[in-house]
Amino acid sequence: MSTYIVGDIQGCLDELKLLLKQANFKAKKDELWLAGDLVARGPKSLETLRFVRSLGSSAKVILGNHDLHLLAVSLGIHKAKPKDKTQPILDAPDRDELLDWVRHQPLMLEHQDFVMCHAGISPQWDLVTARSAAQEVEEILHHGDWQWLLKEMYCNLPDQWSDELQGIDRYRYIINAFTRMRFCYTDARLDMQCKLPPKEVHNQELMPWFKVPNRVSFPKTIIFGHWAALEGYTGTDLYGLDTGCVWGGKLTMLRWEDKKLFTQKALENVS
Repeated sequence: MSTYIVGDIQGCLDELKLLLKQANFKAKKDELWLAGDLVARGPKSLETLRFVRSLGSSAKVILGNHDLHLLAVSLGIHKAKPKDKTQPILDAPDRDELLDWVRHQPLMLEHQDFVMCHAGISPQWDLVTARSAAQEVEEILHHGDWQWLLKEMYCNLPDQWSDELQGIDRYRYIINAFTRMRFCYTDARLDMQCKLPPKEVHNQELMPWFKVPNRVSFPKTIIFGHWAALEGYTGTDLYGLDTGCVWGGKLTMLRWEDKKLFTQKALENVS
């Protein structure tokens, strides 16, 4: 059995299938871990959900910000943006089944050697805290007042973690860290505005979340997506796999056992 981990699909299903063919992925014996944002700007978000769901237990999926936004749009909290290309999901005869399946995906998944999340792990969290934080929000999404949570999640504050955070402030920070985070300040506060490549940021107070001084030591490799401007990232304990397929870049997949990277160029700039 091989374990494959792929960055943001964003509806680029044709590229995903070519990538799986290139790697000789076999659903009956291999696992495919998907780092969130299955849907949005690409042309086949509906088909992507159907395909990944059809893989059953072979697919290991976590939620990205676009996946959560899709759920909010389905409730009428926000209107679907034409550029997101998710309206076919909302019009589909199996929409309720698909949306329910999306809602029941986790924020973080754990392998014996790594964790996978969409944007990253807060520099203030150890593994125990990250695990517990994810479970808190997942419990609401799966069994609680998830409509309320999705309505109230749209805010950039609070920007710093504290064990004393309660209620929506606590849940909002958890969601933002797991699904939206890119840059932090030197004191680990989240900056939710800047989306530039790090080399283009001249504010010395801003840095990628994984370069924050005194970031809490993490015992497993962190694998994430979300940040296409990184154009892929490999550190001593990190893999960033979003390489901007939906923006005309490429789709990247890691085979964990030998750390081989597979790539598939975008068939077209679909964004």
